Amino acid sequence: MTKTLEFLFDFGSPASYLAYKRLPALTARTGARIDYVPMLLGGVFKATGNASPATIPAKGRWTSVDFRRWAKRHGTEFNFNPHFPINTMHLMRAATGLIDDTRFMTYCDLVFDAMWRDPKNLGEPAELTPVIRRAGLEPDDFKALVEREDVKDRLRATTEAAVARGVFGAPTFFVDDEMFFGQDRMDFVEEALVLPAS
Repeated sequence: MTKTLEFLFDFGSPASYLAYKRLPALTARTGARIDYVPMLLGGVFKATGNASPATIPAKGRWTSVDFRRWAKRHGTEFNFNPHFPINTMHLMRAATGLIDDTRFMTYCDLVFDAMWRDPKNLGEPAELTPVIRRAGLEPDDFKALVEREDVKDRLRATTEAAVARGVFGAPTFFVDDEMFFGQDRMDFVEEALVLPAS
């Protein structure tokens, strides 16, 4: 029986990017269906009292090195964004608004790459506009999408639901009701996907 993997992410998380790049190979090996769940990491941090590792200088330096190790191990092109941290609220709203749209995966590919492969300051309209246009969105479409009340409400609800399930950071994965945190836990995720249902 095919299992579903819930992938909770925020574009501002380099660990989410590294995990995202590994998902196609993981699904090829396991046959799992991926449920992509945009959430607002800032909201998760605020609700849980957590914070980015970058706020602790020693931990920030270590994670930067460790992300490069993981990227090299899995052949993922990774370049830390010099504009980090970037407020991702509008980016995550757009992902939420596109989730049932055929452009969703293209949008995610392009935004993740512009954040962590070919780093851009996506908080600046001049750098964001070419990215969203490649995803099939004109600036006016993007602005209208991220200002829609139903989109705002859905992202807020998704973020609150994540916190209620115990989420405290990104990426977070769920296989059935079992939670896994971090791109460095994907071996455990894969094991859970291939184990027979209990």
